[in-house]
Amino acid sequence: MLKRSNSFGAMRMLCWGFGFIGFMFVKLVQGFENGNVTDMLYFNNNRPLMVGLTLIYGAAAKGAVCLDGSLPGYHFHRGYGAGSNSWLIQLEGGGWCGNVRNCIYSKKTRHGSSAFMEKQIPFVGILSNKAWENPDFYNWNRIKIRYCDGASFTGDSQNERAGLFFRGQRIWLAAMEDLMSKGMRYAKQALLSGCSAGGLATILHCDEFKEMFPRTTRVKCLSDAGLFLDAVDVSGHRSLRNLFGGVVALQGAQRNLPRTCTSRLNPILCFFPQHSIASVKAPLFLLNAAYDTWQIQASLAPPSADYHWNWYDCRKNYARCSAPQMQYLQGFRNQMLRAVRRFSKLRKNGLFINSCFAHCQSERQDTWFARDSPHIGNRGIAQSVGNWYFDRVQVQAIGCPYPCDKTCHNLVFN
Repeated sequence: MLKRSNSFGAMRMLCWGFGFIGFMFVKLVQGFENGNVTDMLYFNNNRPLMVGLTLIYGAAAKGAVCLDGSLPGYHFHRGYGAGSNSWLIQLEGGGWCGNVRNCIYSKKTRHGSSAFMEKQIPFVGILSNKAWENPDFYNWNRIKIRYCDGASFTGDSQNERAGLFFRGQRIWLAAMEDLMSKGMRYAKQALLSGCSAGGLATILHCDEFKEMFPRTTRVKCLSDAGLFLDAVDVSGHRSLRNLFGGVVALQGAQRNLPRTCTSRLNPILCFFPQHSIASVKAPLFLLNAAYDTWQIQASLAPPSADYHWNWYDCRKNYARCSAPQMQYLQGFRNQMLRAVRRFSKLRKNGLFINSCFAHCQSERQDTWFARDSPHIGNRGIAQSVGNWYFDRVQVQAIGCPYPCDKTCHNLVFN
């Protein structure tokens, strides 16, 4: 009897162990497919400026709250001198949640609740306050709006049973109203930027942003790593379309997507920038890596589509990709270039697509502006964006395919 009890106990422990591993795997996949790889900030020897969190206290009355009902917020560093009337707004990225389970998980993180947000964050790259790190925008009013809605600032719904608030559109409007009251209404120059899910939000809100200012204000938009493609994954399905479909349906985002797109296409397709970028009226700059690492990991070859784990090494380290896998990724690059063909013909727009394995290059100092930062021709990213914004030079830069670009700062994941 004792022997039987021990065996039963061992079996229970074994089952518990497998169950725990399974639970952790689910969380890993959720974090991998809905998370954000832009948390890696690369600092040089100079200590970065740390900027505190400001909560928008008037937001709750407007129903503009995070997934868990907490107040949204932003980080704000005042401009000075020649930049005192210029404003740079950066929309934070952080993936999406397209079902109740994932949103419940997200609302207990900094991407779903201000209770978990850092009280201070470093301002580097395009947010840096140092002229030698950010020559064109260092003395502007620079704001980073935190992302806590899970739908690129487009949702407007809620799930009372799960205690979830999908209020991204209201957060966007509340933040704009608050910043307008703090001087942004007098802006002579304004740039809306964002990375990843924030880069997508920048495209979706670009014209709305421009309409907030007088015609005399120079208003443009910069989307970094926001060109998400409706691509076929390695299993022959469309993983990202499934995710975006869940986001649009769950969060009621369809009513806030560009009507120039939803009037002719399914709203789910309009969550993909490729169907709306050419219709954006305001000048728009697309900064993207041709081999975007987030899209490789979560859209092209996510664990859910990689049944035999053939892509495990490749999606973590480009140097481990086989010849057929690299050919597949070259096809993805070609799809990206086709997606921007019409967009690039409009002189008001700018383009910088380098053949790197990267994601969010404006937020990192080593890729935004440094001695060895990525270049196409003889110009780097910060110089290209500045030239485009100030109309110094037209910028339509597309790098040659891998492996010819030796200036890349390619990401490798452990």
